[in-house]
Parts: sequence; C-alpha cells; structure tokens
Amino acid sequence: MNEPSGTRELRHRVQPPRPVITKRRPGKTTQARRLRHDETDEEHQLWRDLRNRELHGYKFVRQVPIGPYIADFLCRRVRLIVEIDGFQHADSERDNRRTDWLNINGYSVLRFWNHEITRDRHAVLETILAAVEGRIFVRDEVLRFYPAIVPSKVRG
Repeated sequence: MNEPSGTRELRHRVQPPRPVITKRRPGKTTQARRLRHDETDEEHQLWRDLRNRELHGYKFVRQVPIGPYIADFLCRRVRLIVEIDGFQHADSERDNRRTDWLNINGYSVLRFWNHEITRDRHAVLETILAAVEGRIFVRDEVLRFYPAIVPSKVRG
C-alpha cells in the first residue's frame, strides 16, 4: 500500500502507548466480579449511561482488573479509566500511587466524586465524552484528569 511520505510515522505517533505491565494478579478477576455485583448507587447510575455504547458509541467495561488494580470503568479504545471516589479517597496517597502506575502504563485516569454523579450526571458524562474524544489531554486538577505518560522516543 502506498502511503504519503510521513503518514506511517504520524499514524504510529497517535496510537495510544502499549502498557508496560498489565498482568493480572491472582484473585483480581474474582474480586472484580464481586465488585460488579456489589456496586454503589453512583456506579450503577453511571453504568446505565455508559453501557451498551450509550455514550456516542464508545464501549466501556466496568470493574476491570488492570495489573494490581481494578478500574471502575474503562474505555479500552482510548485507554481511559473513569473512577468514582467516595469520601475515603480524599487526598489518598494510595490513590496517587495507583494513578501514577496507571499513567505510566499508558492509561489516562478521570476521577469523579460520588456526589458529582448524583447531583450533575449530565456534566460528568460531558466530561467523560470530552476525554474520550481527546478534548481534554493535559493534567487538570480541577477536572481530576490525569493523562497517560507517553514515553519519549530516543533520538539516535
């Protein structure tokens, strides 16, 4: 197939990075199944809007084991993880380590508080849509968006 000069290189650059390590730890699949069954009200509300490609055709899955963690929601196509946090997550060092690990392994993370789902689910869905469409791509503490870390190419 004949491609214009530079097209192949450009296509390579825009593809999401592959994870370094995503091997599941023993018991994570069972734990994920249990979490799907014991979901919070907020997770249930958001899942109604994300399942079956309801958000502009983007496919999401829920309670997905990724390495040592379980993501609340994942859009594999764009490697976006959506997390719903309760009060116990406020300024959590554990959550920071988790987000860093996911970012380093090629996943962007978007976090919402429980009350945001309950009070303004429409705004939450608009923010998720902006992230999957690439309209949010830099770290944003207000939106609680943490982009994947793309390794820089070594120049030779």
